[in-house]
Amino acid sequence: MQGRKNLQLTNMMKLFSTAGLLLIAGTALAQPSPDMLAQAAKSLQPKLVEWRRHIHQNPELGNREVKTAAYVAAHLKKLGLEVRENIAVTGVVGILRGGKPGPVVALRADMDALPVKERVDVPFKSTVTAEYLGQTVPVMHACGHDSHVSILMGTAEMLAAMKEQVPGTVVFIFQPAEEGPPGTEEGGAPLMIKEGVLDNPKVEAIFGLHINSLTPVGSIKYKPGGTMASSDWFTVKVKGKQTHGSQPWSGVDPIMVSAAIIDGFQTIVSREMELTKAPVVITVGKIQSGVRSNIIPEEAVMEGTIRTLEPAMQKQVHERMKAMAAQIAAAHGATAEVSIDTKTLVTYNNPELTRQMVPSLQKAAGAANVYETEWTTGAEDFSFFSDKVPGLFFFLGGMPAGKTPKEAAPHHTPDFYIDDSMLDVGVKAFANLVFDYAALKAAPAKPMGKRK
Repeated sequence: MQGRKNLQLTNMMKLFSTAGLLLIAGTALAQPSPDMLAQAAKSLQPKLVEWRRHIHQNPELGNREVKTAAYVAAHLKKLGLEVRENIAVTGVVGILRGGKPGPVVALRADMDALPVKERVDVPFKSTVTAEYLGQTVPVMHACGHDSHVSILMGTAEMLAAMKEQVPGTVVFIFQPAEEGPPGTEEGGAPLMIKEGVLDNPKVEAIFGLHINSLTPVGSIKYKPGGTMASSDWFTVKVKGKQTHGSQPWSGVDPIMVSAAIIDGFQTIVSREMELTKAPVVITVGKIQSGVRSNIIPEEAVMEGTIRTLEPAMQKQVHERMKAMAAQIAAAHGATAEVSIDTKTLVTYNNPELTRQMVPSLQKAAGAANVYETEWTTGAEDFSFFSDKVPGLFFFLGGMPAGKTPKEAAPHHTPDFYIDDSMLDVGVKAFANLVFDYAALKAAPAKPMGKRK
């Protein structure tokens, strides 16, 4: 054991020798400066790329991240962290207890990929297939979660190397199924919370990031308050009357009724919601009906998503969709039932915490590269974590230099691409947040408060 401690001390001295940090036996280590953290993060950049590309080439769907979880767990164990596995199906948690007193801070990364076929021609391109809801589908990290895992692995390695200087406890949360568990399975952040990931040890604040393909590489965006939308998934079942395609007057066409309902839903957005207050999106992404071109079927089923950023508007949208679908269907002699399942809450950045932590983000990316942004109608189940404890969720740029957002492929598409040349900025951000939050907690300060 003594030999292991000596090895850790030797590694720590090597890590900080270029930064000019003087280690004197028997004295307490000073908090590392932002420059020291930046140098330590930069030295990890080759590993960050290696880890990210390995995970990219071996993607796994939600609640099936078995190999990814094993890869992460092996890394955390090698660092000497306390490791908990199989949380919320395939989740992994690493716990680093620092050498100084301080708060319990959680850092989170999501691990799951998507059923998308990759078109980007890179050496680490995914050719993986898997089963999803009874079908064989291609699998791709089309949202950048591979980058998130790599960044959090790097942060764990960096903080473990300076364990004696770390104030308090850091909980590294590697979360499965952020995109939603398959079928009726439980998963994601709600199940991690249900299984106590925030309770033992008791987390006081949580930080998360999302890489963004439309934001310049190495820059950081953030927004206080509501920053990402709630995500509700809906199903509309329209029942008409089946008849021959040549005699539509003998039946009630559920496909035509569905089209009218879709048009009606868009008037909820454009004519009923106060869009100057917050945006609203209603999207029908799937319609299923019929078996032959000359048969008007009895039933049509539509599925889609609702995005809102304000709770009262969310409730109003739900009520109006149910009423409008039923009324439009009745006007055509059909019936329509709407069911709505809330998948995520509004991702809410505690305003006071956000204000206090902006300097930490600026240390990581440079003040000129950190800016406040508008809200987005994308959704994140990090929202469940930040609903329980004060949280800050920010965006890290991954768009290659010289490209514009119009040229770069958006997330969840086959052409999605991330420039991984500055993943160390994410590591720097997480590390600075850990140290700076502890410093703020140690000084008299205004309490963070709860979400309103």
